[in-house]
Amino acid sequence: MAEKIIINDVGPRDGLQNQEKILSPEQRLSLINKLIEAGVRDIEVGAFVSPKAVPAMAGTDVVAAGLPKGDFGFSALIPNRKGYDLAKMAGINTMGLVIAASNTMNEKNVRMSTDQALLVCEDVLTQAKQDGMKVIAYVATAWECPFEGLTDEQVVIDIVGKLFSYGAQEVILADTIGAASPGQVKSLMSKLVAEYGAERLSCHFHDTRGMGVADVYAAVECGIRKFDASIGGLGGCPFAPGASGNVATEDVVLMLNQMGFDTGIDLAKLAEAADLAAELTGNCDGGNASRWIKRQIEKGELATAS
Repeated sequence: MAEKIIINDVGPRDGLQNQEKILSPEQRLSLINKLIEAGVRDIEVGAFVSPKAVPAMAGTDVVAAGLPKGDFGFSALIPNRKGYDLAKMAGINTMGLVIAASNTMNEKNVRMSTDQALLVCEDVLTQAKQDGMKVIAYVATAWECPFEGLTDEQVVIDIVGKLFSYGAQEVILADTIGAASPGQVKSLMSKLVAEYGAERLSCHFHDTRGMGVADVYAAVECGIRKFDASIGGLGGCPFAPGASGNVATEDVVLMLNQMGFDTGIDLAKLAEAADLAAELTGNCDGGNASRWIKRQIEKGELATAS
């Protein structure tokens, strides 16, 4: 049997949070349901953040209420304990908590120093453990910060260790501005895998410099088997200058499928989800492989599964 790799589509949150066009909860649900039709089972559905700071994520509780029941890995981003409480009230049992590896990014993103942000993480993770909730910790700017430049690997390794000690069940290393090269990814991830094991680590890459898929490949070679990606390549952080779209889900799925891994995702139906993302946002060019995928569909060589 083919080895499985999990794709967590972050389009409905990370992909939409920085778009000029604000989608309604119903529109966001339509995108989520289209991803589900394509076989995506892990989806970041929204964020419980201040609607003044991130207007696109207003109404995430409405989105949560409209999610289908079943064996899905739905998650939502939270910034702090208040976000945790709101997500819990909305019935979300998997949450993503972000801390940056660079002090300036923490100050820009959550208005706290790194040490203060770590205290918030400890509080939330301790509470989640008591409540039986799953909180995944993100380490943003894991390779480079838009304000401070290259990130020291040891700083990242130490933060990851602290997050695990607080009770994080998984840590995601995020290349927030898409600056990492495959060599840099291999260097950091090989150290982290040796220290903490690949099964508790995953990666989140952006395609700012066109290296997102190559970075996924480098992490796969290190043993990582779970990745964030965004339908159509939507994305960008409103607090990180230069952060463009995430690596496109269709690009990652195509590469992994051709490498012989099992993603469980129907590429033709995924193309339909990318088309819907483009229709809804008016700002979605699709992944680098989109034209090739559509040509295969037109030729009948890539049909949707019935």
